[in-house]
Amino acid sequence: MIEPEIIDWLLEGDPSIRWQVHRDLLGSDPSLVSAERERVALEGWGCRLLERQDPPGTWGGGLYTPKWISTTYTLLTLRFLGLPPGNPQALKGCELLLERGLYRDGGINFWRSFKHSETCVTGMVLSILVHFGIPDSRVHILAEHLLRQQMPDGGWNCETYKGATHGSFHTTISGLEGLLAYETVFPVKGAGVRKAQVHGREFLLKHRLYRSHRTGEVVDPTMTRFPFPPRWHYDALRGLDYFRSCGAERDERMEDAIRLVEKKRIEDGRWSAYQGPKGRIFFEMEKAGEAGRWNTLRALRVLDWWNS
Repeated sequence: MIEPEIIDWLLEGDPSIRWQVHRDLLGSDPSLVSAERERVALEGWGCRLLERQDPPGTWGGGLYTPKWISTTYTLLTLRFLGLPPGNPQALKGCELLLERGLYRDGGINFWRSFKHSETCVTGMVLSILVHFGIPDSRVHILAEHLLRQQMPDGGWNCETYKGATHGSFHTTISGLEGLLAYETVFPVKGAGVRKAQVHGREFLLKHRLYRSHRTGEVVDPTMTRFPFPPRWHYDALRGLDYFRSCGAERDERMEDAIRLVEKKRIEDGRWSAYQGPKGRIFFEMEKAGEAGRWNTLRALRVLDWWNS
């Protein structure tokens, strides 16, 4: 049971928090969930981000930079907030990402100096485009590119062109989230996409979501901290939330990460917010070190999924 006072506290937050609490923790009527979700564009954090859009349709004056106020990262944040599909402002930004980013190899490349697409960015952009429902068949090209980029170990790595032979946690989570969003919108394309996700999930499971598969040591201490929004960075809670989102079966190799999340719970039953990666932001959603609604929501729904 989740303490009623924690639910009440979550429901006092931003619309982007409220609609997900109703959907993921309370199982509320879909009409109530939808009504709360529509408010993301009208008030709070979602509205404030939409107000920062430039006249040409970009954010921050750029497609990928400056971090973290560019078009890519603003739309990625709006996706995390749950801004509904079809939002005209989001679609205008999506059109720019696709029109200016689609490269001849089928992925996304925003850099003139690169002679190849960037796999991590391709995964992020695919998740953005299909979430907001851009009516453009070229999204299938991006999905097919991601499938081709998957490595033998099940992961993805944006540095394969440099000779990388082992998957990257960061690139892998972007690839998995992109393909899950794609499969959700285009289930008819699902067979190969589902197979790739199973293979990608196995990569994370072999690493117990944040440990070396060789030594068992934590790969990177930052993976044990949970900033929101996570940008392109991977952490154990983000990995668990992906497993929850796709309805994966419980696996004992997730238990280590589950225990990590449980240990992060503070005395009052909530979870703290964490400092995000350095870079420019439009505004701060939550103050690091204080109880944070985002991490409390995400941790509770992951634990609820695990325990059920």
